[in-house]
Amino acid sequence: MHTGIHNRIKENKMAKIEEMTGDELQSMLKSSVNLKSRSGLRCRELELAPEDMDWWKDAKIGMFIHWGLYSILGRGEWVRHNEQIPWDEYKALAEEFNPQNFSMDSLCGLARDFGAKYMVFVSRHHDGYAMWNSEGSYAHFTSWHTAPRRDFVGEYTDACRRAGLRVGLYYSPMDWRFPGYFDPVGQRENAELMKKQCYAQVAELTGNYSPIDILWYDGGWLAHKGSDADAAWFWEPVELNKIVKKNNPKTVISPRSGFIGDFCCDEGIHEVSGNILPIPWEKCMNIWKGPWGWSPDIDVLDFDYLIRMIANVICRGGNLLVNVGPDRDGVVPLAAAARMREIGQWLKKNGEAVFNTRGGPIEPEDGVLGATSRDNTIYLHVLDQKAFKSVPVEGRAVESCSLLSGRELPFTQTSGNVSIQLPLDYAGEPDLIVKLVLKGASPK
Repeated sequence: MHTGIHNRIKENKMAKIEEMTGDELQSMLKSSVNLKSRSGLRCRELELAPEDMDWWKDAKIGMFIHWGLYSILGRGEWVRHNEQIPWDEYKALAEEFNPQNFSMDSLCGLARDFGAKYMVFVSRHHDGYAMWNSEGSYAHFTSWHTAPRRDFVGEYTDACRRAGLRVGLYYSPMDWRFPGYFDPVGQRENAELMKKQCYAQVAELTGNYSPIDILWYDGGWLAHKGSDADAAWFWEPVELNKIVKKNNPKTVISPRSGFIGDFCCDEGIHEVSGNILPIPWEKCMNIWKGPWGWSPDIDVLDFDYLIRMIANVICRGGNLLVNVGPDRDGVVPLAAAARMREIGQWLKKNGEAVFNTRGGPIEPEDGVLGATSRDNTIYLHVLDQKAFKSVPVEGRAVESCSLLSGRELPFTQTSGNVSIQLPLDYAGEPDLIVKLVLKGASPK
């Protein structure tokens, strides 16, 4: 499907890259992308075949949802730990968290409007509150057993499928309710209770709501120290993820359980620079500056910044997972929802150069341009029209050059380089997309 001009990495080189630790890979790539948990445990029988990742690589855009008890307080998803809120006081929020007029279809509708092809819903964050009917939950701290009396994960998975979206679930193995999390050696018995809960809940999520397309782990480290891989001795992530694969053999797994997983993560709103990454990776970030969970004081990111972020990520071979934090009633802030719909309108117009493409074959030039491709077509994402000069096309002759609208652009090609005359009336575009069609059949 994606043969042709896409610059594939040779198998022996790819194998060498896959064996690298996070630091080694980061050094080689010389990129601003900060890949987490590249040093996790390997298990070939759990890792997906490349073709099983094609749908994920095609999807490009996802929507993340952080929603839970912390949404009542409006000071971020880490509020209980950061403010050392007593357990009894925090537990009482479970009787306040009771959205009456909320429908998951509304969130899935926003995801569709945004242009997302998949979603990731926080089923349980570090505070331990499970958003489903979890019999494995310690002390039944769940949305089913408290005021809502609702299975939000069930509602979410059903709504996702109705909307034609791939289903992703976020799950945090750690749980602040357990003293053993902070002292897994000294309080091993208590820590084992937390581990037992983790295994039971992963089995529930991947078994009761199957098929799950993505399992997005977070927080596998212990006592807020070290890395996820450092805690693998405790979680035994290979055994944990055998449960996942038994229930859903094709689930795409993030690396945050201590198992290397099927893709890498870069977290935060910092800009992306550097070369194309030769591995599956995802940039996850907020639509606003601030915590992942709801806050009354949000500063939504600029439209142009977000469009450039999309271009910078996909031109380097990545996906972009954008988070929203609904309030206690499940309502996404109006400014955030409006921005996401604005992005969605841009994607409707320019999706040909985004979805079902691969990064390259032209390496990005930071702040100036990048490229995506499909078959015999290269899509140039021009970020700085004044700095743009020409691009190399690997010895292939260019048959046509145009904007996505079909408007033809003058060009000249010499010695493999293509110089293009950009239109002056598009000077304000954050990402001006130029479509190059190459002559001849796509090489197999």
